[in-house]
Amino acid sequence: MRGIIPLVAIACTLLAGSMVAGAIESSDFDDPAVCKGCHGEIYNQWNGSMHSIAYTDPVYLKEEEMASRETEGLTDTYCARCHTPVGVLAGEVPPIGHENLSEVSKKGIQCDFCHSVNKSTGIGNGAFMVSLDGIKRGPYDDSKSPYHGSMFSDFHTKSEFCGMCHEVYHPVTGIPIEETYTEWKEGPYSKTTQCQDCHMTPGVTHFEANPGKASGIGPERDHVYTHHFVGGNAVVTGVIGSEVHQRMAEERLKSAATLELEAEKKDNEAGITVKVTNIGAGHKLPTGLTEARELWIEIMATDATGKEIYHVGGLDSDGEVDTDAVMYRAVLGDAEGKPTVKVWEVESTLSDNRILPKEARVEKFNFAIPDKVKGPITVEAKLNYRSASQKFLDELFGEGAVVAPVIEMAGAEGTVELGKAPGEGVPGFEVLFVLISLLVVAYLVRRREK
Repeated sequence: MRGIIPLVAIACTLLAGSMVAGAIESSDFDDPAVCKGCHGEIYNQWNGSMHSIAYTDPVYLKEEEMASRETEGLTDTYCARCHTPVGVLAGEVPPIGHENLSEVSKKGIQCDFCHSVNKSTGIGNGAFMVSLDGIKRGPYDDSKSPYHGSMFSDFHTKSEFCGMCHEVYHPVTGIPIEETYTEWKEGPYSKTTQCQDCHMTPGVTHFEANPGKASGIGPERDHVYTHHFVGGNAVVTGVIGSEVHQRMAEERLKSAATLELEAEKKDNEAGITVKVTNIGAGHKLPTGLTEARELWIEIMATDATGKEIYHVGGLDSDGEVDTDAVMYRAVLGDAEGKPTVKVWEVESTLSDNRILPKEARVEKFNFAIPDKVKGPITVEAKLNYRSASQKFLDELFGEGAVVAPVIEMAGAEGTVELGKAPGEGVPGFEVLFVLISLLVVAYLVRRREK
């Protein structure tokens, strides 16, 4: 059946990354609360992050449930491998859901899992391998712990570590679904900047040293990697009540791009030129869950009285973005060539106009200037973002149950000067008529006096 992922293909895809040192049980991994004993600050940064809720994220759970239902369970381990790696490795998934899941498996991408990874089988679709030798791997070569062995791992400092999961492709067709790693690899930052340099430091869009201690009993270090793992998801972090991660996500979004605007009048039309530049992301804008993400330009023009005379890129009564808006996104296609947000149906990429790292896009808009409008005209441009369309959320949760907020990533403003209309600023015809009449009367009076 087209559009349904064959079980054998999934099994072969996952098998390469499933080999481990011995049989695995979820009890082989420590709960993050154990790690908190020595790494309290790092634990607090991780707790509430998208990594910590990778398998309790309500949007993910709803989409996983739909995928499992429509593929008769064939996608269960395919998706869960990067959302509950311990659960998959321990054989607790399938089935999906929390009924058979141990507490440690519910903790998503957690401390002991990441620091037990010893190598990968490649990039994408959860290509990780783990070692249960009790040695925790990380970025320091002098770490000592009374609880576990420690080992330096250069792999943990490289983007390839992140690329094991932040790269997703269809296991049968090979169609890219998420290409965050490849976008970085093929971009201008790959020679100088790793994923960790932006997403595991205090710097919003660049590396910034974070001096301190990785452990309460450890030495002072010039830099300690932070574990907030901040991306662009300000919605789910807000839903679960993590205000810190929500605020940081919004800050990151608002630092990723700039917007410039030029406005001019030509004849009876206003011409608007908008320039969008990806200044802060080492990957495309947007990235990640590309079938759902929305990034678009909204333009609004008002006259001197505040009356709206032009608007494109707003939301309609159903919460959907105006179809005339300039939208940056990847559109995936199903077996019939129709757009789909169901990744298990994907058989093609229909279009992808997302903004590359350091790339600038110039977009033009124009509208007719109404008669008798009072100038000047104020033009406001916004670069808007939301994690998913309302239609997508309605299909998952029911109509209006969940609403993704629109976040303004960047904005700019300009004016269109209308100039003076013919005769504006000089006496009107009525006044001229009166003046001429008075002159004529004065002339006639003077003639009679002669």
